[in-house]
Amino acid sequence: MTKTIMLQGTGSDVGKTVLVAGLCRVASNRGLKVAPFKPQNMSNNAAVSDDGGEIGRAQWLQSMAARIPSSVHMNPVLLKPQSETGSQIIVQGKVAGQARGRDYQALKPRLMGAVMESFETIRAGTDLVVVEGAGSPAEINLRAGDIANMGFATRAGVPVVLVGDIDRGGVIASLVGTHTILPDEDRAMISGYIINKFRGDVSLFDDGIAAVGGFTGWPCFGVVPWLKSAGRLPAEDSVVLEKLARGGGKALKVAVPVLSRIANFDDLDPLAAEPEVDLVFVRAGDRIPMDAGLVVIPGSKATIADLVDFRAQGWDRDLQAHVRRGGRVIGICGGYQMLGERVTDPDGIEGNVRDIEGLGLLSVETVMAPEKTVRNSSARSAIYDVALEGYEIHLGRTTGADCARPAVIIDGRADGAVSADGMISGTYLHGLFTSDTYRAALLRSFGIEDGGLNYRQSVDQALDDVAAELEAVLDPKWLDGLMS
Repeated sequence: MTKTIMLQGTGSDVGKTVLVAGLCRVASNRGLKVAPFKPQNMSNNAAVSDDGGEIGRAQWLQSMAARIPSSVHMNPVLLKPQSETGSQIIVQGKVAGQARGRDYQALKPRLMGAVMESFETIRAGTDLVVVEGAGSPAEINLRAGDIANMGFATRAGVPVVLVGDIDRGGVIASLVGTHTILPDEDRAMISGYIINKFRGDVSLFDDGIAAVGGFTGWPCFGVVPWLKSAGRLPAEDSVVLEKLARGGGKALKVAVPVLSRIANFDDLDPLAAEPEVDLVFVRAGDRIPMDAGLVVIPGSKATIADLVDFRAQGWDRDLQAHVRRGGRVIGICGGYQMLGERVTDPDGIEGNVRDIEGLGLLSVETVMAPEKTVRNSSARSAIYDVALEGYEIHLGRTTGADCARPAVIIDGRADGAVSADGMISGTYLHGLFTSDTYRAALLRSFGIEDGGLNYRQSVDQALDDVAAELEAVLDPKWLDGLMS
């Protein structure tokens, strides 16, 4: 009999993703066959699952924590926000259409069938399924037709543990408030709660636990400290970009303009982990630093809209100045498309703008097309002649003179482009910097010796560290009962 548990939050960004990953690794370490599941996710950070479709990268990470292949059924509904046209809807790994927010609310009940089908697929032959909610069950204005939180939990009969983030303040009120406004059927699904991101002496919150228990009757299953090891894991939500501080005094500054529809920004995580790299996320209203040696333009869910915004921020002028100073530029996916001379969208896939001038740093042009490329790829860097592993998720075809100098070779075919002087390059391959040998070669080209970082191993070790911390702080009776 498969056991199930669902972590729902009192709000967004309370740490559910990391806790689910940690519980998956705890269960795997105990010898259980465990799987993650998230009925509905909203994120432009997508992964290509092992069975060939799109899922949230958080569920890809959680499958890594569970030590099992990733599947489209781990995240049956993925919403990818776009400009103007609302969100692209991915159902069981494939594009199912687009919808604006109000239209999607009407569509949700029709998606419950796919959610339940995927849940049963994941549950089959599994000892434990750890489910992650989205947003908060306290959003009772969205309760009708809900598939992400209590709508799923009540339909599937999955008990819920509520997660509260004490770091943002008001955790007692958020827990008690959730208890107060939930309808009886939903409230009955909650078996207890976890306090997350606590700093300092845990005993100082004893009175808080007593207060929450007095108002709700819910037991506390643990007070989880601020998990430093979680900082070594890829982040799912772009909200974290608001919190990243700039470093300083390192050998190479890499600047990343934060596009309004930035996608797959965890491409940059391996660079951030390098001790001699100062990774700077450039927010709207800020300038691209003059002392940056490398500018990386990341992926985008809406290339044309982000290109318009790029110019509105004045980043096009900053980038031209960067290039004149001898700085280098790498564009990934949508960022690659922006680096060209023109982007056209004859079918209006991204919105009303059908034709726009690019940044003109590569002699290429992109035509948007409805066919979407979604695949995991084995590749090789044409620049450094080292192996790469990554994935492609993109619309559009890019051609032009600079494509005669490909940036990478993907499954035997040329991809991307390099400028004649070698200073500007672009590719559709995500995961470029994850390759330790590529990253080392890139850093050597800036005069930085290889520090020996094994990025994938560091992520796997971080998952073990998170699991160990959870084992130490969660209620052992509850945890053992869940894992038995």
